Amino acid sequence: MSTIKRKPSLKIIILGDSSVGKSCIIQQYIFQKFSDKYKSTIGSDFFTHDTVINDVPYSLQVWDTAGQERFQSLGSAFYRGTDGCILAFDLTNAKSFKSLEKWQDEFLVAAAPSDPLNFPFVIMGNKSDLPDSERKVTKEDVEEWSKSRRVTGMHYFETSAKLGTNIEEAFVDLLKQAIAQKGEEEEYVPDVIDLDAVKPATPKKCDC
Repeated sequence: MSTIKRKPSLKIIILGDSSVGKSCIIQQYIFQKFSDKYKSTIGSDFFTHDTVINDVPYSLQVWDTAGQERFQSLGSAFYRGTDGCILAFDLTNAKSFKSLEKWQDEFLVAAAPSDPLNFPFVIMGNKSDLPDSERKVTKEDVEEWSKSRRVTGMHYFETSAKLGTNIEEAFVDLLKQAIAQKGEEEEYVPDVIDLDAVKPATPKKCDC
């Protein structure tokens, strides 16, 4: 008898202050497009995306939660069940970088992962396409902050949602961490039923 098993799923959430480019990062990753017509996300939104990691197909939910303070009370319901988290900031905005600690702490409290010290996080310093003269956060700043946190193994990527720089690489890195954290990769069986295997047996002719 054939067994139908759907693709394993992963839930990814992206956190950070308003205007750091969270929605643009997601749009670039899923649709490979960028729009400079900024529209603040209200509450939260999520996108589904199929991808393949280590030859295994996965169904992703990528959640975009608003960075505005008045919407943070909605967080806990959206954080639960998350497999990996992106902490995003704007390389030209030092305040958005300093906010990462608050975002990470809030996430760990609201999501309550079973192993918070090893939970999969990726840090994204977005808007790397802007001139160096506008940069307010260095790689050394990020590395120092990352080492000061109790969460281990946070990887850092400088990204450009506009140009697509390091967007795919950062997501793949996070997904591989999330899969490893979840344990053994689930065996994938395509959603196809072998009809021959479930056909009733043809009755034998009676020799009368």
